[in-house]
Amino acid sequence: MGSTTAENHGAEGVGRRDLIKRSAALGLISVPTMSFLSACASGGGGDEEGKAEAGKKTAKNPLAVNDSAQMEFVLFDGGFGKEYAEDAVKVYEKAFPDATVKFSATQKIQSTLQPRFNQGTPPDLIDNSGAEQMDMGVLVGKDQLADLTPLLDAPSYDDPDKKVRDTLRPGIVEMGQFDGEKVWILYYAYTVYGVWYSQKALDSLDEQYPETWDQMLAVCAKAKKKGMAGWTYAGKYPYYIPFSLYPMIAKVGGREVLDAIDNLEPNAWKHPAVKACFEAYYELQQKGYVLKGTPGLDHIQSQTAWAEGKALFLPNGSWVENESAKVIPADFALTVSAPTGLDSSDKLPFGTIWASGGEPFIVPAKAKNGAGGMEQLRIMLSEASSKNFTGKVKSLTAYNGGTEGITLTPGLQGGVAALEKAGDNVVNPRIQDWYVQLQKERIGVAGLGEMMAGRITPAEAIKKIQGFADEAAKDDSIKHYKHQ
Repeated sequence: MGSTTAENHGAEGVGRRDLIKRSAALGLISVPTMSFLSACASGGGGDEEGKAEAGKKTAKNPLAVNDSAQMEFVLFDGGFGKEYAEDAVKVYEKAFPDATVKFSATQKIQSTLQPRFNQGTPPDLIDNSGAEQMDMGVLVGKDQLADLTPLLDAPSYDDPDKKVRDTLRPGIVEMGQFDGEKVWILYYAYTVYGVWYSQKALDSLDEQYPETWDQMLAVCAKAKKKGMAGWTYAGKYPYYIPFSLYPMIAKVGGREVLDAIDNLEPNAWKHPAVKACFEAYYELQQKGYVLKGTPGLDHIQSQTAWAEGKALFLPNGSWVENESAKVIPADFALTVSAPTGLDSSDKLPFGTIWASGGEPFIVPAKAKNGAGGMEQLRIMLSEASSKNFTGKVKSLTAYNGGTEGITLTPGLQGGVAALEKAGDNVVNPRIQDWYVQLQKERIGVAGLGEMMAGRITPAEAIKKIQGFADEAAKDDSIKHYKHQ
C-alpha cells in the first residue's frame, strides 16, 4: 500500500485515496535484458561529474556495485515505519564494509527531494510515497529515473539461478511501466483488494461465501432477516466500490473488458459484462441490502459500522485490518474473498481478484551510485528482508513468498489464501493511476456513487460514465496511455 503515514491511514483517508494512483494492470509483457549496468554505475561511461565508478562484477556483486562508494537512501517515514529499511541497510553495510550508507526518513518527500533532482544531486534510492510524493509521470517524462531492468534481470538474492523478476508477485513489474517496456518503479508493499467480512458473522448465518449472484442475494436476504445489512461501503468516497466491482467485471467478461476501459475505447463501458455487474450491484441497493445511510458515511464510519456487525460485506483493501484494528472485535475472524460472480457463464473462474503494489521505490537517473541503490532493493527483495517487513508491519511485499514461519494476522491469512486461490487470475485496472480525476470524481462519485444511492439507474450511470471517458479521451491536455 502506498501512503501509510499515521495521518494518511487515519480519519482523513488521504493515503488510501492516493493509493488509487498506484494501482495497475497485470499485462503479460516481457521485458528484454538491457546492458544498462555500466551506464547505471558510471553515468553512461563516466562522463557525468561525481558518478561512482563501476565496481567489479562477481557472483555476489552482480550489479557491479562500487564497494567503497557512498550510497544514499531516503525513505518515506510512514505507517510502515523505518525499522524494516534500517535492517536492510545493515545487510548492505555488511556486504560492503568500506562503503558509507547515508540513510534518512521524511514525510516530505517532494519538498525535500525535488530541489535535489533539479540540481542534479538526487539520492541513490528513494521510497517515493506519501501525500507529498513526487509525480511519477513527470519524473518518467523528464527522464529523471533509471530503468530498473538491470535489477530485475540480476540474480535474486537467495537463488542465483532465479532472476529477481521471477521472484515477484503478479503485476509488480508491469506496475512500474508507463509507455513501453522499461521499468521505472519497484513497488515494495502488496495490497489485496476484495470483499472483506467476518467469518464468524457468516457462520452465524450458517452460510458460505457466495460464488454466484443468486447466492449473494440469498445470503443478503438471510442477513436482513437477522437485522444485518448485506453491504456497506465508503459512501462519501464511492471509488472504493471498484475494489470489488472491477474484478467482477473482469470475471464476467474477461480481462480485455477492463483493458478497453483503461484504454478509453469508445463504448467500453457499454459492454454487456459492465451492464450485468452494474445491475447486480444496483439490485443490492433496490432490495434494501445496503446499510441504511451508507451514502453519507466516510471510510472510517462505514468500516466501524461493519466491524460492529451492522453489515456483512465491505469492499476494501488489506490496510483495513490495521486501520480498523481498534474497532474490530478479537473474535471477528476477519477475512477477504474475491468478488462474487454472476453465474457459470463467467469468463474467468471464481477467485479472480484485484491485487497490486504500493510503496514505490525509484533510483534517480542522476544518482551518483545507482547500482548501489538497486543493490539495496535487491537485498530488500530477499526472503529474509521480506519476512522481516511482513512480520513487523503486517503487510505482504512484492516478493512472492516470505510468509513461512510468520504468525499471520487474520486479514493477512485471508489475503494470502485469496492470492493462492486466484493464481494467475489477478487483475489490476490501470485507469486508477492513468486517469486519477476521471476514476475518482467522475466514475466513482458522479457515476457509481449516484447509482448506489439510488439516484440514477445502471443504464443512466453507464451513459454518464461513458460520456466522461469519451471527454477524457478527447482531452489533449492530459497524457493518454494504452496497454501495450
